[in-house]
This record gives sequence, structure tokens and C-alpha cells, in this order.
Amino acid sequence: MKTEDAVGHVLCHDLTQIIKDQYKDARFRKGHVVTAEDIPVLLSMGKDYLYIWEKQEGMLHENEGARILCDLCKNEHMSESPVKEGKIELSATCDGLFSIDVERLDAINSLGEIMIAARSNHLPVKAGDKLAGTRVIPLVISEEKMNEAKRIAGDKPLLSLLPYQKKRCGIVTTGNEVFYGRIKDAFSPVVAAKLEEYGGEVMGVTLCGDDPAGITAAIEAFLADGADLVVCTGGMSVDPDDRTPAAIKATGARIVSYGAPVLPGAMFLLSYLDGKPIMGLPGCVMYARRTIFDLVLPRVMADDPVTAKDLARLGNGGLCLNCETCHYPNCGFGKGGV
Repeated sequence: MKTEDAVGHVLCHDLTQIIKDQYKDARFRKGHVVTAEDIPVLLSMGKDYLYIWEKQEGMLHENEGARILCDLCKNEHMSESPVKEGKIELSATCDGLFSIDVERLDAINSLGEIMIAARSNHLPVKAGDKLAGTRVIPLVISEEKMNEAKRIAGDKPLLSLLPYQKKRCGIVTTGNEVFYGRIKDAFSPVVAAKLEEYGGEVMGVTLCGDDPAGITAAIEAFLADGADLVVCTGGMSVDPDDRTPAAIKATGARIVSYGAPVLPGAMFLLSYLDGKPIMGLPGCVMYARRTIFDLVLPRVMADDPVTAKDLARLGNGGLCLNCETCHYPNCGFGKGGV
């Protein structure tokens, strides 16, 4: 409709006005009834024609569509922004692990005319971080397409945010060189700091030599004392005197994987015993700023089980570039895997 003829009609979308170095926002909001005084302003904004909202059977306004998309995504521990120009954004209300059902997300985004843009899967986030944005691209969308999106999504939200759990953690530091006091233990303080970053309570550090039976006994002692997680440092290579993998296996733990397609961190071991994770960390965790431990630990602390398939997928994005200024987790490290 010509702008001059629009007096008394209802705008069907927001109209943004931009005045350089002064103003950029919606001058007129969706639902505004156009007045005679508005006409010169609208023309100055380059609006010679206006889209007027007329409800049609089987069609939904962009804001109605955005509401549906938001409902398909939103889960616990998420807040939403007001709907604006067919868009709603979701943010975290707590620290935790952000996860996506990638297969369903891809299927919905493949429908066309609608979009859900999210942060990376299995990403550690802080309260207040933006998680996702949903938007309907045209001004109106067919109700049939939105129903198809709902069918694909099913009854479970596409997104989840799992808060970190207050786990009690035991650290077993291996190696004769540390056990006999030849060198100072520099490994366990690094591990303890990372555990505490995600709310872990470090129960203590047990120093062990290279005797597998002693390492096994130390792990079992922590578990008997109520540990929710045990981390073993060092002794993870294939050298004959590196005995930590065999010691972990001797506890009866189910080995998920010994080795991961991530650098630094290829010699990482993950196992579970009665649902409690036992990890073997290679030496790189002691000196490299970011490693496989940083990719797996948030999932472990959020009680998100990690499978061998999950670890295998980390190869896509599993190379840390050791940037001079580290921006993890806001970088590509670990972001290729799903």
C-alpha cells in the first residue's frame, strides 16, 4: 500500500530508522496504527510503500512463527528476549554445558524460510551467555511449514543446558620421579584448578610410583571414600614404564577409549566404573593451555555421558593452534565434532 494511503492501517512489522551517529532502532513497531503525522517521517525513511497486516487463513505473522521456533528450542535454565522483527534470542541463566540435537536442528533449518542459529554443540557457557536465536525470514509464514517444524522437533526441546554438578574429585599423580621426591609435582595443581573451575571439590592428591597395583589401590581408595570422579596424571604413553592405563583397567572400569583424535591430548583415556568417570591424562595437560581435558571435562562435570563415538568425532576441529592469546572456548578447538 502507498504510504500516503496508509493512515488508519496497522503495520505488520517493525520499521527501523537510522540516523548516522545518532539513532538506529525501530521508529515504528509492529501493530502501530499509522497517523497523518507519521507520513513525512515514513517517507524520510525511504518507505514509499508499507506492508499492512491482513490476517489470512493458513498464514502466520513472523512473530507468531518465531514464538513457535523458540518453544521448540527453549529448555530449562534458559531465558528469552522479547520478540522483535520475527526474532527471539535465548540466553543461559546458569553456568553449564550447552548441547544441541544436531540432527533435528539440521532438519528444521532445511525447511527454508525459518532458521535457528545456535552456538556450538557441547560448549561450556556462563550465565548470561547468548545461546541461540530463532527467526522467521519472510514477513509471513505458512502454518503448514511451522507444523512440519513442530513434527520434526517432537516432544523434546532441541537445546539443553546442563548445570555443572558439585562433584568430589580425587587426583592420583603417578611417576617414580614425583613419588620419590626427585621433582616437584607440577601436574596436580593444574588439574585441581581446572576441576575447581567447574565446581569440583578436590578431595586430595595421592602420589604413586610406577607400580600399577599402587595406582589401582589409590583409585579404589578415592572411590571408597565417596569420590564422584578420579583423575590420574601421567604415565599414559606406550613406554614400558608408563603403567597408568593398565592400572585403571585393573579397577574393573569400562574403558571407553584409550586415545583420542585431539592434539594436544592424543594419549587420553576415559573410563567409567559404576557410572563414575576415571580419566587418565597425558603429560601435555600439565603444560599446554588447552587440551583434550578441556573438551571432555565440561561434559563429565555436567553428567553428560561421553561415548567412543563422541571422542572419535572430535578429530574434526581437534587441532589446537596454541594461539598466542587463547580465546577458548570462543574458537574452533573442538567445535567440529557433534
